[in-house]
Amino acid sequence: MVCLGNICRSPLAEGIMLHKIKAANLDWQVDSAGTNGYHVNEAPHYLSQRVAKKHGIDISKQLCRRFVAEDFERFDKVYAMAADIIDEIKSISGNKYNGEKVDLLMNEAYPGENRDIPDPWYGPEAGYKTVFDMIDIACDALINNTLKDSDRQ
Repeated sequence: MVCLGNICRSPLAEGIMLHKIKAANLDWQVDSAGTNGYHVNEAPHYLSQRVAKKHGIDISKQLCRRFVAEDFERFDKVYAMAADIIDEIKSISGNKYNGEKVDLLMNEAYPGENRDIPDPWYGPEAGYKTVFDMIDIACDALINNTLKDSDRQ
């Protein structure tokens, strides 16, 4: 789960996904990162933490890290929160970039629509709630899509 600073959207995505994975009793790994590196080793934004907590999800122990090219070796899929983040992932990754592993998270819920999850950084708590709801829908779809695909194999 990748966004710009790894303090607003992607920590929410990591927390929501981990919560859903546990509830579904799945053995998946999830992590989050940011492309700009400005907030390395910081906790998620307090409004991301607050919105997550209201849904029974604690993201307070997460620490921001920067996306690195080696993430393509560690993970089967890299989900970006917005199209500009995919551009940053390409730039950071260089020849390790693997476009087959990268997609916008919202494409899980709305295939091919390439919807961005807006950055709530400068706005009020309501923006974080909107972002939470979008990610929640996408994470449900991701689990459902993956389980459907595994049933077909």
